[in-house]
Amino acid sequence: MKLWGGRFSKETDSLANDFQSSIHFDQRLYRQDIQGSMAHSEMLAAQGIISQADKAAIQAGLTGILADIEAGNVAFSPVNEDIHMNIEALLTARVGEAGKRLHTARSRNDQVALDFRMYVRQEIGTVIGQLLELEKVLCRQAKEHQGTVMPGYTHLQRAQPVSFAQHLLAYAAQFRRDVTRLEDCRTRLNECPLGSGALAGTTYPIDRLQTAQALGFDRPCGNSMDGVSDRDYALEFLSALSILMMHLSRFSEEVILWCSWEFKFVELDEAYSTGSSIMPQKKNPDMAELVRGKTGRVYGDLISLLTVMKGLPLAYNKDMQEDKEPVFDALDTVELCLPVFTGMIGTMKVLPDNMRKAAGRGFINATDCADYLTKKGMPFRDAYTATGRLVAACTAKGKTLEELTLEELQAVSPLFESDVYEALKLENCMALRRSFGGPASGETTRQIQEIETFVAEREA
Repeated sequence: MKLWGGRFSKETDSLANDFQSSIHFDQRLYRQDIQGSMAHSEMLAAQGIISQADKAAIQAGLTGILADIEAGNVAFSPVNEDIHMNIEALLTARVGEAGKRLHTARSRNDQVALDFRMYVRQEIGTVIGQLLELEKVLCRQAKEHQGTVMPGYTHLQRAQPVSFAQHLLAYAAQFRRDVTRLEDCRTRLNECPLGSGALAGTTYPIDRLQTAQALGFDRPCGNSMDGVSDRDYALEFLSALSILMMHLSRFSEEVILWCSWEFKFVELDEAYSTGSSIMPQKKNPDMAELVRGKTGRVYGDLISLLTVMKGLPLAYNKDMQEDKEPVFDALDTVELCLPVFTGMIGTMKVLPDNMRKAAGRGFINATDCADYLTKKGMPFRDAYTATGRLVAACTAKGKTLEELTLEELQAVSPLFESDVYEALKLENCMALRRSFGGPASGETTRQIQEIETFVAEREA
């Protein structure tokens, strides 16, 4: 007989039972469920709601069940629907009447809300840890390439000279925000729903502060109806994971471009590449492509849960059983992508000569040419026009700006002097961009130090 079967005189149809059973996916919450039950039984005994003997039996029974689950000695039953009822049934079979008292002053509604919050809180820490490893790899690569000149792009057109370090650190800044976004989510979710009951609390003299503190929460949820029906934290978590995957996908797209023969800025390690079944010359960036592809999957998980929640009246509805699979899927996807991506970036070979060669074409020092004239006293708009004329002349002659003779330059403006060639040198163009956040080595050093401090504070 089901634990909730007292009102029913008929067994659940087997197909209906399979349809509504969630044990095949929510069994991963077993540890959180047992932790919550142990804290709940401790509080019940402290409040005199159950005896100390019953508490001791419950605690011993739950400890044994946890050990057996982790040893692979427990087979969960779909007849008991979910992880909560499976564990309660196991407990009652082991400790008898005491096990039947565990659910006093509690509902599956606040129980599942508790388990899910604790699981998401735990996995936020896992994802943050993986992000910090990626940040360390980016800092290491950036340190090695502060002087590596490459073309920076806008509209996928060569724009201005930057360092490869600067480019990597742009992604480091994005992943840093991903970390703080996850931390913010963890702060907001850290309220304990246990004690909310089905929706209206309980008549028993429970101590919600005790269970909240025992389980590492900052406080109990302030409204019992909100406590059992809120899934904002899961949506916020999925949103943070979606933004994180968007950053990984953008980076992956650049890696895919960089390792193509058309760019050849980097070469991926063979451990993070694949071949073709028919074309023996191929070395494909499949890891980056899969990260890019899996981003859509995580987006879908977010949209799935948003759609589930959008029309639900308060408080708990069975629809909310659909909250876990999108979160589990998104988590599994992100936690699979991050270590592979980190390994790929950490082992890729950078090809500075090819980057410098690409930077030499496309007039990416044109702005520096205009700035040169402006510093000589010409209004910037006039300098812009004059430089545009020089670019047109270079295009017609097949030259770069620095290949023009001084006479050719002075034909456009007498302000040009021999020092213009130092101003047009790409390494100088990059080194002189010392404005805060720019690509000059002093600034990339500062950015690296900030990221390293950020990581160290969280690993301390």
